[in-house]
Amino acid sequence: MNIAIIGTGNIGKGLARALARTAHTVTVSDQSGGAAAAADLGAAGAQVEAAEVAAAVSGADLVILATPFGAAESLAQAADFTGKTVIDVSNPLTADFSGLTVGHTSSAAEEIAKLLPGATLVKAFNTVFAQHYASGLSVGGRPIQTFVASDDETARNAVIALAGEIGMEGVDAGPLKNARYLEPLGFMNITFGYLLGRGTDIAPLWASK
Repeated sequence: MNIAIIGTGNIGKGLARALARTAHTVTVSDQSGGAAAAADLGAAGAQVEAAEVAAAVSGADLVILATPFGAAESLAQAADFTGKTVIDVSNPLTADFSGLTVGHTSSAAEEIAKLLPGATLVKAFNTVFAQHYASGLSVGGRPIQTFVASDDETARNAVIALAGEIGMEGVDAGPLKNARYLEPLGFMNITFGYLLGRGTDIAPLWASK
């Protein structure tokens, strides 16, 4: 599978490093074309390709939006996402990290779905600190969970399987509207980690026997 990661911040690079260890082809892209990020990743042992946004999306089976929620509108105009499975990893945080800009009756993922009507949207990876991608994707010896929501069951299952390939536990979180609850969970994870002093070596867990 060809995977395009749009956004080369800590999350984008972290996902690229993890996915580069699988059999999938990984292309990174950003406003500068992704070449610098691809070189940095290559120097760290993660072999990825680089491309401009439109080309990266065009050649991909799966697109990961590792960008702030506010970038979605410009991305929708920069490339044709028709027929693509798109994973939104964003949490729509306010500038001061005091809350969410979207919630209760919608979610970042649902708003992005409106901007990309020809794509299949999946919410996933929004509760995972970037640091975990470099440290084994586990906490206390247990794989970190990622909660996967989509209206398309096939896409949901594919992303759950992809999470397993990089060492995580994908959890079926139902339809895309459940992103309204996953994004506040992401916000609470950030709150625990940064504002309440627990650090980034944490992750939400839905425990079962």
